[in-house]
Amino acid sequence: MEKQKLLELASKILLAGATSNDVEIERISDELIDLLRQSDDGKTEINFVPETNFTGILNFNNQELNQMPKSFKKYFIADGQAICYRKRTTNGYHCSYEIRYRRHGYKISVSATSLPVAKARFIEALKYAKPVEKSFFNNVPTAFNEFSMYYFENYRKRRITEKTYKNDIWRYQKYLLPLFGSMPIKTIAPLMCQKLIDDIAEQGKTKTALEVHSLLNVIFKMAIKHELIKSNPLDIVIVPSHERKHGKALTLDEERKLLSETSGTPYQIMFAVALYTGMRPNEYKSATIDGEFIRCINSKQKDGKAHYKKIPIIEPLRPYLNEVFQLSFYLAEPMRRIMREILPGHILYDLRTTFYTRCQECGVSEVARNLFVGHTLKGLASTYTDVSDEFLLSESEKLAAWYYPRFTPKNRI
Repeated sequence: MEKQKLLELASKILLAGATSNDVEIERISDELIDLLRQSDDGKTEINFVPETNFTGILNFNNQELNQMPKSFKKYFIADGQAICYRKRTTNGYHCSYEIRYRRHGYKISVSATSLPVAKARFIEALKYAKPVEKSFFNNVPTAFNEFSMYYFENYRKRRITEKTYKNDIWRYQKYLLPLFGSMPIKTIAPLMCQKLIDDIAEQGKTKTALEVHSLLNVIFKMAIKHELIKSNPLDIVIVPSHERKHGKALTLDEERKLLSETSGTPYQIMFAVALYTGMRPNEYKSATIDGEFIRCINSKQKDGKAHYKKIPIIEPLRPYLNEVFQLSFYLAEPMRRIMREILPGHILYDLRTTFYTRCQECGVSEVARNLFVGHTLKGLASTYTDVSDEFLLSESEKLAAWYYPRFTPKNRI
């Protein structure tokens, strides 16, 4: 057996211990044990050169082995009956010995001022140690694609809307799957992730780069939860800055133009309802008339249940709902196209921004305003607020001030 090789491994394990790198300690320990097994009797005494801190190998006699729990002894014998220890010397004479064992689910650390006492404490600690049970994770895939699909189907799908889920799958298949495929997830390095984000950003798609980064981040976080990796490769990845564009409220003239130029078409009532209720575009299809209210699904509630919100039918909207008892919306995309043609500087979501702005201008209370648009109430308000229909209708009357000389809607086709 080469003493020089043993000394080299001892130095490496000391360095790994100083940085608390358990993975490296375990790897070097395996190498040390394999080297010991190559000797004639597996019990060759190693005379280490005295240093301030160094690591050695402990050997246990049969009497000590018999004191160990059977559940531990089977691993210990299979590993070559050797455990590393560290000797610490301070001020030239204060000495302590530390024994650490981080394998097979065990996490044991003991120390003493003498090696025999440290060994005795280690054996005693074994009697009470319970290895971490990992059988729950035995069937979890370790390859990137397989694990991602496992995460999507069992967890992510239950927390997001169907539309968001479809968008996630699209991004995953376009950007992540071609690069990582079925690579072992623990082999994915930060540099690979950085190059992916940089390549997308260089195409001028900074928003997409951030979305891909976010999706990859949740996959890695779930991999950490499942103990497939110990750290997130994205922790050191630099992401591009992206200035998010917020909605822009329409002016009264622009409102008038949008409703005037769609007069005589089925789209006029759609734009009127969207403008005067502040619904999100993905909520249009669920909208129904319910007495004095328009009722629709609140698409931002993601607990797997259908949550509804009610928006009072305000005064400016009433002329457009004359003799209308059921709402029938087209897909949002044709509405987006028509709006771009009539108001090139606006997007469909700006109708929601306009409604919220008018609520603020007309003095609608914050609670009513947030309930109208489906925002989550903050703090204790979310727990204790349960307002009446009468209160919502009373607040909606303030929006009668949202008025300008109105043209008469023509008969709709």
